[in-house]
Amino acid sequence: MGFTRGFSGRKHSERDPRLPPGQYDVGSDWPVLTAEPTPTLELSSWTFTLDGLVSTPRTWTWSELQALPHSAYDGDIHCVTTWSKLAMHWEGVSLDTLLETAGVQPQATHILASCHTGYTTNLPLADVTDGKAWVAFQVGGEPLPVAHGGPARLLVPHLYFWKSAKWVSGLTLLDHDEAGFWERNGYHDRGDPWLEQRYQGD
Repeated sequence: MGFTRGFSGRKHSERDPRLPPGQYDVGSDWPVLTAEPTPTLELSSWTFTLDGLVSTPRTWTWSELQALPHSAYDGDIHCVTTWSKLAMHWEGVSLDTLLETAGVQPQATHILASCHTGYTTNLPLADVTDGKAWVAFQVGGEPLPVAHGGPARLLVPHLYFWKSAKWVSGLTLLDHDEAGFWERNGYHDRGDPWLEQRYQGD
């Protein structure tokens, strides 16, 4: 019995182990998805605030943020709409650095991230501490493009990327979970890509 050319002698390509279930690699592309219009933000008036359950509420200007120690994330990001971008290089200020300065009160369990556009998203405090999250302002060695959240966005790469709020303006520490924009509209409260926590009930 003969074999049709192209249907024998080839192994199926193995799935990249960096891709969570249901995700595909966009390669050099980087889709732009936003829930609100792209703002125009001036660095001279840009600020980032930590408030809520902290010992000392703090607000940083752009120059004050830049003066803090920088750190990097090298790895992948995953969007709930099923695309992933692999092997990225990000730079920013670790949230650990900012939270240490403000002093986290012991009853704090969650944060609500706010943006200059009014967008919000919620996260357990454990998901943004111990080297898991940044206020990021560079990607690939260049300033973060405005379309992707520049001048600065929250970066929480181990969760679906709607948690990495664009144009971030601050975090409020809470002793309870308070749903953000997409969470109020049916998205999962946490958003772990490896567990496919896309929507409420997943």
